[in-house]
Amino acid sequence: MTETPWWSSESLWRKMAIWVTAFMVVVLIGLTFDTVRQITAGGKRVPSYSVINQKIFYEFDSERGFQVPRIGESQPLFGRILDEAEAKALVTLGKLTVQAKNCMNCHTLLGNGAYYAPDLTKAWLDPAWAHEDIREQLMLDFLQDPAGNARTFGSGRRMPNLNITEDEAQGIVAFLKWMSSIDTNGFPRGFSPLDQEDGV
Repeated sequence: MTETPWWSSESLWRKMAIWVTAFMVVVLIGLTFDTVRQITAGGKRVPSYSVINQKIFYEFDSERGFQVPRIGESQPLFGRILDEAEAKALVTLGKLTVQAKNCMNCHTLLGNGAYYAPDLTKAWLDPAWAHEDIREQLMLDFLQDPAGNARTFGSGRRMPNLNITEDEAQGIVAFLKWMSSIDTNGFPRGFSPLDQEDGV
């Protein structure tokens, strides 16, 4: 009877499976904590909510090969400066409204959602808003009365009236402005922002 070599014994591979599984659990825990740190508001790639008080613009980064968000001078949303708690509350209202109205059924946000309607990841800087001086009002008007302020750009697709209140519309605009400040590694590709004044 031939003895089983040590490297092919059942007990060795059972132990190896346990050690590899334990090691990968530790790696996954570490990666989870790192991911949470990377995607939490207030970090390097995801600015704090109070960024909605500042100008957000895009510049081409030749080293990375795509447009990246930059934070500039003071440009308060709706003409008022919000502290971090107020800004967080407004952005959160917008995020919850976007979820409640099921916007991702038609739109894409940060790579998630549908492709029937425009991607909203950088909607704050979308050239469709003509100029940054009138953008806030155009966005509010459109959200509250999409039929009366239709913007189909030749697609023939129209947004339904979702009965968005003025407060909810302001929250959505704040959410979209904050989301445009997130460094998404050039996503969506080929995005060209609206004409902007100097950022600083």
